[in-house]
Amino acid sequence: MSMGPPPGSPLGGPVATGLPFAGIPPELADRAQLILDREPPAEPEVPAFSHRAPAPDPFTFRRFLWPSRWSLLGALVLVAAETAALLAGPLLVQVGVDRGITAGDLRVVVVVSLAYLGVIAANMVLGWARTNVTTRIGERLMERLRNRLFRHLQRLSLDFYEREPAGVITTRLTSDVDNLTALFQEGLVQMAVQGLTVVVIASLLLLLDLRMGLVVLFAVVPALVATSIWYRHSSSRGYDLVRDRIAGVMADLQENLAGVRTVASFHRGRHNTAVHESLAEDYYLANLRTARSGAIFGSVGEALGILGQVVVLAIGGMQVRSGDLSLGRLVSTLLYLGLLFAPVQQLVQLSTTYQQGRSSSRKLAELLAEEPSVVEAPGARPLPPIEGRLELRDVGFAYRSTRAGPDGNGTGSAPMVLEHLDLDVAAGETVAVVGPTGAGKSTVAKLLARSADPTHGSVRVDGVDLREVTVSSLRHQLGVVPQEPFLFHGTVRDNLTVGRPDATDDELNRACADLGVDDLIARLPDGYDTAVHERGVSLSAGERQLLSLARAFVSRPRVLILDEATSNLDPRSERRVEAALDTLLEGRTAVIVVHRLSTARRADRIAVVDRTTAAGSARVVELGTHDELVAAGGIYASMWATWEEHLHDDPSTPAAGS
Repeated sequence: MSMGPPPGSPLGGPVATGLPFAGIPPELADRAQLILDREPPAEPEVPAFSHRAPAPDPFTFRRFLWPSRWSLLGALVLVAAETAALLAGPLLVQVGVDRGITAGDLRVVVVVSLAYLGVIAANMVLGWARTNVTTRIGERLMERLRNRLFRHLQRLSLDFYEREPAGVITTRLTSDVDNLTALFQEGLVQMAVQGLTVVVIASLLLLLDLRMGLVVLFAVVPALVATSIWYRHSSSRGYDLVRDRIAGVMADLQENLAGVRTVASFHRGRHNTAVHESLAEDYYLANLRTARSGAIFGSVGEALGILGQVVVLAIGGMQVRSGDLSLGRLVSTLLYLGLLFAPVQQLVQLSTTYQQGRSSSRKLAELLAEEPSVVEAPGARPLPPIEGRLELRDVGFAYRSTRAGPDGNGTGSAPMVLEHLDLDVAAGETVAVVGPTGAGKSTVAKLLARSADPTHGSVRVDGVDLREVTVSSLRHQLGVVPQEPFLFHGTVRDNLTVGRPDATDDELNRACADLGVDDLIARLPDGYDTAVHERGVSLSAGERQLLSLARAFVSRPRVLILDEATSNLDPRSERRVEAALDTLLEGRTAVIVVHRLSTARRADRIAVVDRTTAAGSARVVELGTHDELVAAGGIYASMWATWEEHLHDDPSTPAAGS
């Protein structure tokens, strides 16, 4: 018998069935409430997300670190305490030598020795505390950065992903973030520790003996500063080159992994290996350049350290002999000098971490400065339930150029893809968009789905400009089925409920039965709980397309945009998908970009898009039903004649009107 309240019942509340629950005993109520308070929330917190243009927030170290300023201040206090504990040792040695060993006072030697042990213990404890604090701060900063980058990538428009290699984006979120992780977790703190150590030691050298300290500092520091300035400029250029080279390697790797079937089919392995080895060689040479700069800097620093010790020993020895300097001060000066060049060598290594992090921060700043081309207007309002009437009014569109324009932002002039395009789609009507390859058919679909905004003109739904409504309210009433359906890693249920996470199994069953894909679900080993591998590679192209149609059906859109949803299917799969389309499109407004005219013929009307200018811009040149366009004897009639000839030569192609 259960000894506690059933799941879901309130503490001390009655139970609907079975024996009544008497409640938590008073002496245990506080403990029970504490346990409940520690329970994680039932649903994860949904982060705020908006498609509106954000306020300018350039990525800089100062802006990035500012929210953690008090934690960083606490870390700096620990750094100062750790440095003080580290540098107290030579002063204790001076006291022990001058007042203990030289004076023959054993008590002073014992006290100084015990104090030295205490300083060492304090240094260990402070180092442990500082490491814990800085690690926690660094991990929190990196969590914020990763979340900010991911949210930014979710906001960026499709044109960014069409012009930016996926491997470069991956490099930004992996290698560049890792470099900043190394910098923020230990790099900056260690630079503060070692830098403060150098400053304090230099001050102590002057306090111990002004003349000898000035000789050492003026003999060593100018050369060290000059070498540091040279190394800073050299390594900065070198690490910028390293970041570019690793991005090229990652982009080539990602492209080859994505196109591995094509590589194998055309026996391109040898050629692609040569290209990748060339990129890897460039990356190696870039790293070699920075390593050479670091080696020069390190060897110069080591030589300066030896030179400083020689100078101190020579000058200090003469002063001890003449009685101007105590032996304890000479020993402490030599110890401080040894401690001076140890952090200098550490700074040399840390400068590499700093330059890598600085170079990565510039790359991430460039990514975060990328602005989406589709943003919500400040006064955008939610789109009310729509009937589904679509209008394109004098629409022109040009893709953003990948080359830098006059403003340097990669928005230089590009040729117009569409120019003065007009199209009306009545509520509940299905319009097929056809035309030659490259005429701009898919661009029309992007504009209707507001994956892009027109360069001029307007796209309207029920008379409302899409730029005047919120993106989320539009996407909730609009479904898009791409040419190559994407299935996420997870289960079939996860993929079917992308648009409606609250859909029940009964709703899924009805949707799959209406579309005729219930037999596909029945064949799967675990039904809706069958695991879908990355990109749905465990399913055929036809099965993936059927599931994508079911996904659109489950989300209950009022408007459907289909971009060549049957172009990559075999005849049998095409027949199944087209049968599912008949159910999916019933009572909905639909715009279908098609390549196969057998699919276009099933539409209520057909819009023919073709280039009409020397510059290659396109518009709707013919509009009507299949029979009207064939009778008109224009472009569509010519396309249909070619299609019928193809049907005659290839009997396996689905018959027109089937």
